[in-house]
Parts: sequence; structure tokens; C-alpha cells
Amino acid sequence: MNNYREWTKEEAKRTFLFDRWGSGYFDVNANGHLCVHPEKENSIGIDINEVIEEMKEQKIASPAVIRFQDVLRSRVIDLNETFSNAIAEANYSGKYIGVYPIKVNQMREVVEEILEAGKPYNMGLEAGSKAELMCVLAYNRNPEALTILNGYKDNEYLRLALLGRKVGRKVLVVIEKMTELERLLELSEKYKVRPLIGLRTKLSIKCAGKWADSGGERAKFGLTTTELIQAVEILEKRNFMDCTKLLHFHLGSQITDIRNVKDAISEGARVYSKLVKMGVPLEYMDVGGGLGVDYDGTHSTNESSINYGNKEYASDVVWGIKQICEDENVPCPNIVSESGRAITAHHSCVITKVIGSIKTAQTDFETTKAEGEHNLVKQMRDVVSELKKENFNEVYNDAIKIKDDSISAFNLGVINLVEKAKIETLYWQATQKIDEMVDQLEFPSDDLSNLQDSLTSQYLCNFSVFQSAADSWAIGQLLPIMPIKRLNEKPNVWCSIADITCDSDGKIDHFINLEEEAKNIPLHELNPDEDYYVGIFLTGAYQDVMGDMHNLFGRLNEVHVYKDGDEGDFYIEEVIPGGKIRDVLSTMQYSPEFLSYRVKRIIDKEIADGNIRPREGVKWVDFYDQCLEEYTYLKT
Repeated sequence: MNNYREWTKEEAKRTFLFDRWGSGYFDVNANGHLCVHPEKENSIGIDINEVIEEMKEQKIASPAVIRFQDVLRSRVIDLNETFSNAIAEANYSGKYIGVYPIKVNQMREVVEEILEAGKPYNMGLEAGSKAELMCVLAYNRNPEALTILNGYKDNEYLRLALLGRKVGRKVLVVIEKMTELERLLELSEKYKVRPLIGLRTKLSIKCAGKWADSGGERAKFGLTTTELIQAVEILEKRNFMDCTKLLHFHLGSQITDIRNVKDAISEGARVYSKLVKMGVPLEYMDVGGGLGVDYDGTHSTNESSINYGNKEYASDVVWGIKQICEDENVPCPNIVSESGRAITAHHSCVITKVIGSIKTAQTDFETTKAEGEHNLVKQMRDVVSELKKENFNEVYNDAIKIKDDSISAFNLGVINLVEKAKIETLYWQATQKIDEMVDQLEFPSDDLSNLQDSLTSQYLCNFSVFQSAADSWAIGQLLPIMPIKRLNEKPNVWCSIADITCDSDGKIDHFINLEEEAKNIPLHELNPDEDYYVGIFLTGAYQDVMGDMHNLFGRLNEVHVYKDGDEGDFYIEEVIPGGKIRDVLSTMQYSPEFLSYRVKRIIDKEIADGNIRPREGVKWVDFYDQCLEEYTYLKT
């Protein structure tokens, strides 16, 4: 890439695609800094670099999660208003009632913000485990909001659901398998509580993508058509038919193709209509989750993208249900959706500092001729000296051959380390020049096209992929990555991202690109007197809560940012400290106190043996104890 020059916002958009994956929430200001626009294009942006500077002043170390809570509120409002508009346009007789599935991000502050923003819309919550249900029972206090209970259920789970009914909440137990129905009815009779019951059906339609197996006839959850009829017969026989209020189905997470949504709505609405005609008093149709996020900005059916937006999704759901219900001459149901990813993804990002680079192409070793040097060194020097535009392809092939020969020669003891270093240095010097020539070709050969990959650097960033970008490592999920500032300057270094874990998998080497997935990303040359930060975006869904303890790197520091007026001002409303070394050790069943005691005993022995002076030994013990209270990530 070219050296430093002024760069326009349009060029930055074409490179990092933030105008496509950002859904209107991100832009570049006059200083070349990335900004967050809480109310999309109609608001003045919050400068992320200024947020980082504020964090420094408050001694909040990076890496860190930054939550833009106003964006979260905007996403909640947008989804509800979009469905309301679709219902009004279709003259649909039912209502939209959204629920947030807390498995997507169970952080208390996220749940509270969603409930607060969703209060005018009676937005509810969905739980899939006993622990989640206990949170939901405490927080979902709106008597008009729904509490949807999915997942496999034991007796305690079902009793907690009945507790919700006892205190006047609209708790809907979704039956995933027949045994759950029998136990729910028994417990309801025992505790004299009339439950609200939902039936989950398996649709025949199956989506493509990473989560395709969560839908279709072989899905993990749900009742077959036969079981659905059997459940209705049991409910009628046991006098619980009046409690059956909801039909549920789920296609899977991150539905990429709107045609799958249309097909599912058609089939699901048909099942709903037939059940109503059988006398089941259904009031709600839960279309499940799956509303996707355009992670790569391609607006396509790629696994990390979607070929539709919220407006098209809502319209197809509303019109699809209406058409089938009118065809079957049954009342239209209230529509429920569980759209967690689309609500939470945009509001959160991970900010990490680049702390160094790892270069394969070393070009600064002295390569001048030495007396008695091996002929392979001379051959490489001669080849490089002959390099020009007319013969660079030939020179490239010759250089590869000599480099391969030098490896064999070194392994046989024919050349020494200095000679090997000279050959490698000359090789990389030649390939860098050749790469510049290849950039000028319209149709380079495959070998030359791949040359850039061998020349790229790795930027070492202070974070753990396993903790903060788990899906990137586990399933190859594309997450947008870009620098926070210098966006008015053309990036001049192609690189991948390496984290600070000791695992070779601790890297990100697939990046968004309009044409095809890229192995590298363009970033800027590091300046020795300037901090350089990159952001990993759209991490608010799942990434916040799925991280592990690889290398005992704990949770990141976290700040919650709100806009302050309409001039781009902001304030950090809350800081949640990340994991200390003491915390992560305790999680893995180590006692920090006992560890400290054992290290003190070891140092005491060294003092007794005369290897460490007593005053020095005390300082080492204090240092060890101090480290137990430190952040698990590097100090930079």
C-alpha cells in the first residue's frame, strides 16, 4: 500500500465497511476518529477515542468492553416500532409483543436497559434455564409483559414457573417434549395453579448456515405433528385446554435468507390455524429468534450476513400470518418474537491496544559480502540485484529455489546461521519489491497473488480471542474490526490480529470484505510515541457472555457510556471492573491465600539458606500478594 497520505471518509468506508455493518450507528468525524451515533445519522457522534482518553483519566485499563447504552435503547425501540408500523400498514388485528431472550446477553445492565426501553411496548423476557428464570422472575415485573420459558425443564423449573403465575405474571411454559406436559399438569393440580401453556412445534423447513441444525424435523427441541395432536388430546382430557395460549416455533439463530422466514411463517401460521380450528384457544404465535445481523456488511446470504432488514422481516411476518389466517378464516394471533441478537449486537465493542508487531519478513539484517561465504549467499545476492519489472516473475521463482536449497544446506551443516540469515534477508527484500510490482498488475498469477500473505505482519493485541471473540475462534464468525483513529490517513500495513494467549489459535485471520473473506486487514504503521487501538465490533450478542478462562484471562473491564445532550458529549455512567488474578484463580478452585502462603514458605527457605536477604524477601512476598489484586491482562 502507499505511504502516508490524506484519506477521505469515503475511502475509509470502502475499506472498513462501517456504513454497511454499522446500521447507521458508526461514522468518522473530521479528526479521523470513529464515532458512535446513538440515534443513527440524525445525532452527533460520540468520539470513541475521547471515551478511551476518559477511561485513561479514570485509570480504567484496556482491554475493555464499551457499552453504548443509548444504542441498545435505540435497537429496542426500532424493533418494536418497526413491527407496530407493519401491523398498522397491514391493518392486522393482533398486536406485537416482543420478548428478549437473556441467553444472548444475561448481563444485568443489559437486561435492565432493555426492559426500561421496552416498557412502553410491554416487552418481556425469555428464559431457557432455572438460573435464567430466577433472574427473569425478579426483573420482569410488568404484569402485561410476557415471560416465555424455553429449554428442557425439571420439576423445580416448572414450580418456578407456577410461582410466576401465583404472583400474577404472564408466564408461558413452552412444552418441548411430552414428558414436560405431564409433569406440568401434575404440579399445577398439586399447587392449584392454572398455568399458561405454549406448544413448540417442529417445522419441516430448515435454514442454511451455522445454526441450521437447530431447526427442521430433526431439531433438538419441539413436538412432532403427531405429538402436537397427542398434547392437545391430553390437555382436553385433563381440562387444561383453556390454558393453552401460544404456538411456538424456531428456525435457528442468524437466519441469512428472508425466503426461509417467509416459508417458516407460512407453515407455522398454517399449524396455528389448524389448532385453532381444533378448539385450541391460542392467543399468541411465537416466531422464535433468528432475526440476523449483517456482520460483514455484504447484505447477502453469507453465513455472517443477511439479505434483509428489520422492516422487511417484520412486514413478511405480519403479512404472512395474516394471509394464512384469512385463508383459514381464523382470528389473527398476537405476534411474539425473540430477537436477541438484533437488539444487542451493535451496542457493545471490545477495545484493545496494539502492543507490538510480529514480522515474518525481516529485511534489516546486514547482507554485505563476506570473505569465504557460501555460494548460495552469492547466488541470492546476484538474483536480487538483477530484479526489474521485466523479469520479476523469473527472479521470484529463482529466489524461492535458492531459499529452499539453503534450508536443506543448513540442515546438513553446509551453511552457518549468519549465512542462512543473509539468504533469508535478501529473499524478503526481493519479495517486498516484487509485491509492489504485482500491485500494478491487472491479472497476477495465483502464486504472485498469494505473495502478499507471506509478507503480512501480525499485530499483537492485548486481549484474548477465547474470552472476547469466542465465536471468531470457535465457528469462524466474522466480526468487524477496524482502528479507532487515523481514519483520515491511509493504512499502510496488511496484517492479521494475534492475541496475548500462548495458544497458536489465539488469532483472528479472517476479515470482512465485499468481494470475499480476507485473510488480512489494512492497519496503520505503529508510531512509537502514540497508542494505537483497534475495536472489535458487534460483540453485544453472545460474545459478552460466552468467553472462557483460557490462560486464566478473566472478564474485561467494562464501561457504560451514555450521551450527554445533543452535542456529542458523553459520560461514563458505570464501571464494572474486570477479573483480577485472585478472582480467576478462585474460579479454578485455587485459594489465593494458600498460594500466597506457599510462595512465602518458599522464599523463607531461600532466606534461611542465605540465597535471599530478609529485606529483599519481604519485598518479593509483597510483590506476589500485590499481583493477586491486579488485572489479568498486560499493563501497557
